[in-house]
Amino acid sequence: MEGANFTTMLLLAFEGIDGSGKGTQAKLLARWLRERGYEVFLTREPTGGAIGRVLRRGLSTSCFLPRTEALLFAADRSEHLREIMEHLHEGRIVVTERYFYSSLAYQSAAGLELEWLRSINSFAPEADLVIYLDVDPEVALERITSPGSLRGVTREREHFERREFLERVREAYLELAREYDNFEVVPAEGSIEEVQTAVRRRVSARLAAFERERKTGEQRALEDFLARR
Repeated sequence: MEGANFTTMLLLAFEGIDGSGKGTQAKLLARWLRERGYEVFLTREPTGGAIGRVLRRGLSTSCFLPRTEALLFAADRSEHLREIMEHLHEGRIVVTERYFYSSLAYQSAAGLELEWLRSINSFAPEADLVIYLDVDPEVALERITSPGSLRGVTREREHFERREFLERVREAYLELAREYDNFEVVPAEGSIEEVQTAVRRRVSARLAAFERERKTGEQRALEDFLARR
């Protein structure tokens, strides 16, 4: 596929347990897309906004009840969507590290009702493509605690980073992947380059489908997209 010369409005979400490589892979994908001529907005959740900062502090000290965490994630996401929608309106590809699927996986693994979690996040539209990076929790924790990792250096161990908990989260993600048609499961225990190649293959297929829809006049209107909120 040649470089982009048209407006592309897509929401791509990276999901996975901590240590699966979401941040690295999202950055590499964003750079690759820009090199191919696309305008890209790279972002993440929790955000760096006021609610996101409170949430990150709470996660590092485990001071919130699971239901409180879920509500804070939803509130932060509500603010985040305003920024996401602005970039989509301008015809950019939005690449986000985590989206509402994280809340469904993590908070349901913490014991909250899945349908309640869906309801408090019902304002968030589906992503066009979800790249779920699948990795064994043992491998993920080794990455997180390795001397070369940022978290290993700072000794930050959020309460989510427990093997037993991450195993439940992984199972929740795999169940979501079976439920949602927009999920692509990418094995993430290989090298960074191998994983990125697999990611690009999935994204390229979605972009090709987008171009086919555009040419045949079947691409959904922006108003329809926003109506999913």
